Amino acid sequence: MRGDGRTVIGRDDGDSMTGAGYWVELYQAQQPLGGGFLLTRRFVLTALHCLRGLPLEEQVGIVLADGQRIGGWVCRQDKDADLALVEIHAEHQVTLPIPAADVARGGDRWRGPYRPAAHEVHLSGNVSNGSALHQCVGGATIEALQLTADQILGDYSGYSGGPVEGVLDGGSRQPAVVGILIEQAQDRADGTRAANVLFAATIGEAMRRFDHLDVAHLIDVIRPPRQEPETPADDEPPSRAPRFAGTEALLLQLDEWGRRQIMDSAQIAELKFMAVKALIENEAAGGVV
Repeated sequence: MRGDGRTVIGRDDGDSMTGAGYWVELYQAQQPLGGGFLLTRRFVLTALHCLRGLPLEEQVGIVLADGQRIGGWVCRQDKDADLALVEIHAEHQVTLPIPAADVARGGDRWRGPYRPAAHEVHLSGNVSNGSALHQCVGGATIEALQLTADQILGDYSGYSGGPVEGVLDGGSRQPAVVGILIEQAQDRADGTRAANVLFAATIGEAMRRFDHLDVAHLIDVIRPPRQEPETPADDEPPSRAPRFAGTEALLLQLDEWGRRQIMDSAQIAELKFMAVKALIENEAAGGVV
């Protein structure tokens, strides 16, 4: 518990999660640190306090939701916002799906697909307040979601760093990640008791905090991992490589993020410029985008 009466969500020891998904568990020297999730196929987003004071460039183990174990290192930290990025080592090819991003609003339903151990419950609840300014435990004023949990656990230790999914159209559409759990509120009537009110930094806040999430990495969100091309039949002409498909898809995705207000217009314009610049530079070098 902090001196201001708020509790940072930590992590209880326990078995790692199972099942296909985009969330991960972080380890060092076989000791569990906490949860996180694939924001792109290169970067894991987590709450900084989950890293338990690890410095920049420290090596960490990453267990993917399918059980695969890979390596990474702490590449960025934002102490004020209690957020951190872990970069996956280049030799690892992550093929798990990357979630779409969206914006949650007050009254929406949410759920947490990550849980710290197999015997723990999955969290769900209502978005009490969407995309509002919040002074987090790190000291910064960030864009965050205020969430009410259906499950009265008292202590939500272990769930920090996990993704918050918005339940869209009553569950009829695929869920999209809307935030990352970072802290828990205390009961105002009894400072020794935690409330079932959680706070999650929005995905837009994370994108603003980390310039590593540039065009080259954001494009992973909307382009599947590279696979070996199939050999065409003798009577079938080889298909022409979609040279600009990745950049075009990214531009369309940026427009969609703008409409959903995940990113502001200045960010969208800058990323579009970077995307087109990268395309021109790649073409000049004779590459394929």
